[in-house]
Amino acid sequence: MRVHVVSDVHGRADALARAGEGADALICLGDLLLFVDYADHSQGIFAELFGPEQTTRFIGLRAEGRFEEARELSASLWATLDGEPRVHIEEKVRAQYARLFEAMPTPAYLTYGNVDLPALWPEFTRDGHHVLDGQTAEIGGLTFGFVGGGLRTRYRTPNEVSDEEYARKVEAVGAVDVLCCHIPPAVPSLLYDVVARRFERGSEATLAAIERTQPKYALFGHVHQPLAARTRIGRTECVNVGHFRGRGRPFALDL
Repeated sequence: MRVHVVSDVHGRADALARAGEGADALICLGDLLLFVDYADHSQGIFAELFGPEQTTRFIGLRAEGRFEEARELSASLWATLDGEPRVHIEEKVRAQYARLFEAMPTPAYLTYGNVDLPALWPEFTRDGHHVLDGQTAEIGGLTFGFVGGGLRTRYRTPNEVSDEEYARKVEAVGAVDVLCCHIPPAVPSLLYDVVARRFERGSEATLAAIERTQPKYALFGHVHQPLAARTRIGRTECVNVGHFRGRGRPFALDL
């Protein structure tokens, strides 16, 4: 059996429609939405609402670590729109989700990323889309565990949870053959993004679970340009499945 795995789709409905070709099932590790595109400032929800020039200003402030100024800029831009910001965000999010879930092959096993809005997913999932978070599924005779979302950071992305809540989800999954998460385990080489030149947050709870239970694979995304895309922890092969928005092709796992 062959399973294709994607993460960090960030709006690539075109490539997502082809991601299941040649596979028996698709796994998606989250971050379906594109709020801000750091490579193309004309793309994403922020640019649709405020234009590429303001997006460039916003990205520049964040890249320099000037997060309070970035939040002040964002607040001043939201104030120029009529109505509540949430209404504008959800309108754009729903438009993206409609395209993405329509393109999503079946069967697909999905968990959330840190930029996703889980409350909206039930509006768009179809038959054959299995959404799992702190839960397991049997695929090809193996047990897959799924842990979605991210941990809290200074970026304040929409779907960040506390360390305690994240650890509870890892514990609920228990011992599995394949552990699927959006964020990596807390291994420095897996967390450093060589283009952004920063460490992303990884999970100590996931690392402890891998060390304790030794699944065959630990699969994740989140870090778009990692210093190391693979490493071993005991007998567990840890794999960053790649930045799907940039690559446009899935990671293939033969079971």
